[in-house]
Formats: sequence, C-alpha cells, structure tokens
Amino acid sequence: MEVKTTDAKLLSIDSVSIIIVNYNAGAMLTECVSLGLEQAGEVVVVDNASVDNSIKKLKLTFAKNPNLHIIKNNKNLGFADACNIGSEAVMGEYLLFLNPDALLGDNSVEKLVNSFNFSPDVGMVGGLLINPNGTEQAGGRRAIPTPWRSFVRAFGLSRFENRWPTLFYDFCLHKKPLPDKPIYVEAISGACMMIKKEVMEEVGHWDKDYFLHCEDLDLCMRFRQKGYKILFVPDAPIIHYLGLCSTSHPVFAEWHKHKGMIRFYKKFFSMQYPGALMWLVKLGVWMRFSGIFVYLTLRRWG
Repeated sequence: MEVKTTDAKLLSIDSVSIIIVNYNAGAMLTECVSLGLEQAGEVVVVDNASVDNSIKKLKLTFAKNPNLHIIKNNKNLGFADACNIGSEAVMGEYLLFLNPDALLGDNSVEKLVNSFNFSPDVGMVGGLLINPNGTEQAGGRRAIPTPWRSFVRAFGLSRFENRWPTLFYDFCLHKKPLPDKPIYVEAISGACMMIKKEVMEEVGHWDKDYFLHCEDLDLCMRFRQKGYKILFVPDAPIIHYLGLCSTSHPVFAEWHKHKGMIRFYKKFFSMQYPGALMWLVKLGVWMRFSGIFVYLTLRRWG
C-alpha cells in the first residue's frame, strides 16, 4: 500500500547511529564502515569475537575518527544480542542496523531517515536490497512467512497466486514490480533496518534467544502488534553481499536458521494452528534442514 508524506522538516543524518555486528567480515567491513561514516552521525561496530583481521584493519584505517566506536565481545553472542549491545551504546534518535556485507548507496541514510515523515506511526523502515549484479534481493520487502505461506512457497503453490491471490500468496515480494514510492510492508530485512530508538524502547529490543536468522521477522511482528507500521523505501539502495559472514560455516548458519524458524513459529503461531499441524510444521523445517545438510556435506567432500 502506497503512503503519502506529511508536512515535516527534514531530519538530519547526524541523528542516525549505525550499528554493525561483525563476525569475520574481512575487508568488506572497512568498506561498509567507510560508507556509513559518510552518511551518519556515528558508527558502532560490535564484534562477535572475530578471528580474522577485520577489526585490526578497521582500527588502522579509522584510527583518528571519533565517530567510530568498536565494542569487542569475548565470544560470539549471536546477531540479536550483539545488536542490543550496540543499541545501548549509541546516542542517535534513529538506529540503523546494517550488515557488514552491505554497502550503502548514495544518500540512502538520508532517504531512510526522512521516510519517517510519512506518518507518525511509522516505526521501522528498510531500503532496497540489491545483489552485486543489480537485481533486487529477496527479503528486503516481504510478508510474514506464516506456516501456511511457507508451505505454499515450499511446494511451489504460489504459481496459483494469480487465480487465488489470498490463498496462495507468496511472502517474497521481490519478484513483483518495484514501486516508485515508499509502501507499507509486513516485514523487512535485518540486513538494513532503521528504527526509531524511542519506539524500540517501547516495543522491546531484539530477542536474544535467536542466535542467527529470524530475529528480524520477530522484531517486525512485535512492531506491528504494537500498532507501528513498516515502510519499504525503494529509492534507498543497499548492495548486499548475502551470507559473507557465514560462508565459512554454512552448516552452522543453516542450523541456527532452521532453529530460529521453529522459535518464530512457536512464539507467534502456536495459538493459531492446531498442535498436530504445528508438529508437522516442525517436522517439515527439520526435514528441510536435513536435506540442506546432506547437500552441503556432499558438496564439501565431492
């Protein structure tokens, strides 16, 4: 649904604090931070016990920049917990959670922060995630993947969406025409998610019981439950090198992704679906993980 802007003064990018959770992002982290420092009042990097040289290079590159702050954890606390640590350490009115493998486009932060002028009930905004080849990436704009919608997507039933749009709705929206104006969506990606700090304090911080994946969907659900709207801003591009930090441990990442799915479904849908159906949902999730595990193992040793 398209939205109309209200009359409001432009917001300063100095009111934006960028929070980046790093785990072995390599040289990409420095590039990500460099673009962030050009567009925001401060950048905070929360490092989850990286063992590469990403933090060392970052310190050498920006040794004299007072707007960069680095927090080093003694162990990998996961994405959500590290985001919470970063959000407690910043001063900005607006928090931009940004992956270290995401590169901000020109003026993207300015466009994102000023999109909060569209409506006073906008609590979260996200930009256009694009692949390095220029195509739109899945996940930047989406509907909530309910158990039924996940079933529809897993079995390719979304091909019937044109005939029965309500029943066979595909929660991934990146294949639909790109809107020319900001629109309301049910969910955006944690790879680039801007939030009003005061709203986050009201709704609650990231659920640290997620280690990796699905915590962004959880946050979107809780924002919407509190009556806040989520805005997708198509003219704020971000190049996202998807999965850079998980390429060295793909099975580990997939395990936590599927574990996160189970937590998400149980937390928000257990009261809406019969127990037997939820059991089948869990079975389907772990069967999917088993298939991916076999594929990754064969590829590694093949």
